[in-house]
Amino acid sequence: MTILMKRWLSQFRRRHDHTPAWRAKGIRFLPQVVILLGLGCGGETQILQAQSSFASNRDAAGITDPCTDPSTNSAIKDAFRLVCAREVVPVATRTVQKVIVIGFLGGFVKRNDVKHPEVLFANYLRSRYAPIVRVAVFGNHEAESALKLIRVGMDADKNGAPGSTEKETVKIILYGHSWGASQVLEFARALEQQEIPVALTIQIDSVRKIRQDDRTVPANVAKAINFYQRKGLTPGRPLIIPEDAKRTRILGNFQMTYKDKDVRCGNYQWFSRTLNKPHHQIENDPHVWDQIVTLIDSELSNPGNGEAASVGGNRPPTWWRARFD
Repeated sequence: MTILMKRWLSQFRRRHDHTPAWRAKGIRFLPQVVILLGLGCGGETQILQAQSSFASNRDAAGITDPCTDPSTNSAIKDAFRLVCAREVVPVATRTVQKVIVIGFLGGFVKRNDVKHPEVLFANYLRSRYAPIVRVAVFGNHEAESALKLIRVGMDADKNGAPGSTEKETVKIILYGHSWGASQVLEFARALEQQEIPVALTIQIDSVRKIRQDDRTVPANVAKAINFYQRKGLTPGRPLIIPEDAKRTRILGNFQMTYKDKDVRCGNYQWFSRTLNKPHHQIENDPHVWDQIVTLIDSELSNPGNGEAASVGGNRPPTWWRARFD
């Protein structure tokens, strides 16, 4: 990897060395050069940390609805263009159950980084489903904070420990991208240890964290779906399977390809757009987010663990074929 990176940098520099502009701009490229050379002796951890090192620190709380807020990054607006065009969910069709939706971010992304759609998707859900849905987003290392939120949200009688009835009357939906998708299944296992069921898990281009299993869906999960792509420096997990097929329904493992598709990634920095673009194209894919909202709409319109949107196996469902065939 180091040899290839050095060769690429050498060719890149020779291409621009005929003009003094290279030397004037050299200092601007220095951080990227250091990252590229460092990847030669690293792995997924170094790659994801490098991408996150350029993250925005702007607070997500300032954007209440990404569909209408003019300050929303244009690439994220494009990522949400299909979900923003959806009709408002009629109150009569909404579930009477409490619903808690937890999102986990990839890499070392902070929960207030508005340049990642997972962050503003939480705001979108609040705007679409309020007040029946409680939504929060966390870094993939903040599982304890997420678990505390769920305990508080389920504890209706405020006795400090949710009972069996409370556990059954609250729907939990988990989603995440990259390391965040790996954390989704890890977190579901933590809930399983406390006998807390999960209605739906959504993994977007899952990248396994060390000592985690992002392939096997625990038995306390009713339904699970996996969106992935296989290009770039961090290709996603291509297959998820149930620990117990009688208790968990895998809605599908859907491979996305971007060879002939233009997905805007202007919300990411140079490193992500140049060296790991497919991993972020799927993160910004309007069709992926649209299908996620279809699944969440279905969950909210079914008071129990009824059927979700009609998907199954690895064959794209009707709504998927209509968009991609």
